[in-house]
Amino acid sequence: MHTVASPADVLSVLRDGVPRTKSELAEITGRARSTVSARLEELLGSGLVVQLDHTVSTKGRPSALYALGIEQRVIGAIDLGARHGVLAITDLVGGILASRSTPLDISEGPVRVLDLAIEHLSELLGELGRSHDDVVALGVGLPGPVEHESGTPVSPPIMPGWDRFDVKGHLRRTFDVPVVVDNDVNVMAVGERISAHADEQDLLMVKVATGIGAGVIAGGHLVRGADGAAGDIGHVRVAGAPERYCRCGQIGCCESIASGSGVAQTLTEMGIPAETTMDVVKLVRGGDLDATRVVRDAGRMIGRVLAACICVLNPGLIVIGGDLAQVGEPLLAGIREVVYQQSQPLATRQLRIVAATNNQFAGVIGASRLAQDVVFGMV
Repeated sequence: MHTVASPADVLSVLRDGVPRTKSELAEITGRARSTVSARLEELLGSGLVVQLDHTVSTKGRPSALYALGIEQRVIGAIDLGARHGVLAITDLVGGILASRSTPLDISEGPVRVLDLAIEHLSELLGELGRSHDDVVALGVGLPGPVEHESGTPVSPPIMPGWDRFDVKGHLRRTFDVPVVVDNDVNVMAVGERISAHADEQDLLMVKVATGIGAGVIAGGHLVRGADGAAGDIGHVRVAGAPERYCRCGQIGCCESIASGSGVAQTLTEMGIPAETTMDVVKLVRGGDLDATRVVRDAGRMIGRVLAACICVLNPGLIVIGGDLAQVGEPLLAGIREVVYQQSQPLATRQLRIVAATNNQFAGVIGASRLAQDVVFGMV
């Protein structure tokens, strides 16, 4: 039976949004009503729980109802990519109250980039008429491997100056609250599942942008791996791939050819100027046949890597997101073609491969959820 050891345990019961009386909370948690009362007093003082105006009648006596103070306190969510970031303020169950997207260069280093994120979060709070004191936690996604316990980036190939940087400590100089840091594709996987695929227990979220990575959800749980490098499929070497150097220092990585930056380089070498992933997207949307062909070839290469992943993980759903996914069917068609051709029929019998439904905000929704888990004592 669940026991109350801290206010977080009461929060975890109220997280489902159902108002409850003290007696109901005591019954659910298996602790004395007096203990629950003490916990509720703490939570009422913090604003995380509110007492509702109406009551319910129990054995002839009116009993107060308590509920999660969904908008009394807020969570800051930061989703950083290689070239842009999305910042949001959410309520306690992940509803986005204010957000913005901003260009950035992750290679400018942690201090400059995180200070920019802090500035934007502060401005969003101001727009909502809120203060730093209203924030109870921060969730952060970074475009590289992250050691989950410490929240530090570990040898991130596209993030010079970030290795072992104290991301949590830097953010807590401004926001003195719990901070959760994870890989950007992990938070995107969590957010996409919450917003569109809540019933899916086994899911691969593949982000194809400046780089390529995957977030792995198995049995309903996020899989990070021993060193935070689970899902780093962009650096799988593909047999027969052009011998192009990758930013990780190796030759022939999937990312060096099939990412948005890899496709842009291929097109430029063909005499079709393209500097960024979005340049590629514009070419494909404009009907450029060469760009469309190169993107479909990129999808085939990603499909070869995913076919191996399917044999190991047997996901029920693969979601393709990131900037390059905005080209739509040419990328998806290339991935599907090879996955269904090279994977075992049993492993693909029920497999769906779809485009992300919440490409822009999945990252901040997921970052908020990981921060909520800390607030509600789930981790």
